[in-house]
Amino acid sequence: MGSIKSGLFISLDGVIESPETWHFDYWSDEMGAAVGELMSDSDATLLGRQTYEEFASYWPDADPDDPITAQMNGAKKYVVSSSLKEATWENSTVVNGDVAAELAALKENAKLGTTGSATLVRWMLEQGLVDELHLLVHPVVVGKGKKLFEDGAKVPLQLKSSTQFDSGVLHLVYVPAGE
Repeated sequence: MGSIKSGLFISLDGVIESPETWHFDYWSDEMGAAVGELMSDSDATLLGRQTYEEFASYWPDADPDDPITAQMNGAKKYVVSSSLKEATWENSTVVNGDVAAELAALKENAKLGTTGSATLVRWMLEQGLVDELHLLVHPVVVGKGKKLFEDGAKVPLQLKSSTQFDSGVLHLVYVPAGE
């Protein structure tokens, strides 16, 4: 049986928007290893439409000598969207219709990972589809921006592990309560 693991950069005040403006001051080899492990443990990547469009506008033309470029372009990608009709980025498939059933079926045979895609992650948490939620909590208050959790359903989680990096970032891993 597969799984869905979601990873997000998040500030102390819950902001996940535009991490490129606040995240890199805290980047470290430790964080790179954690992110790399999360990515390499996936058979395919789940993306929301907005994250897909951002990634698809960058990675196909990114530096071919960067090993992440090959990983991002070569990976199997599933884009959850009700508005996107065609996914043109290499190895991408649109998932729509009964998304919960489609993701549950994909999860039966594959280890799926999400990067970013906060709206999708929130929805999957509410549907009980996320097996692990990895939050990389940065020691910064951003002050404004889209938050991971705004209004929504109550989703009980329990802490599976926590690691503090030398940069002050906390890597918190949550699983559904009761596991």
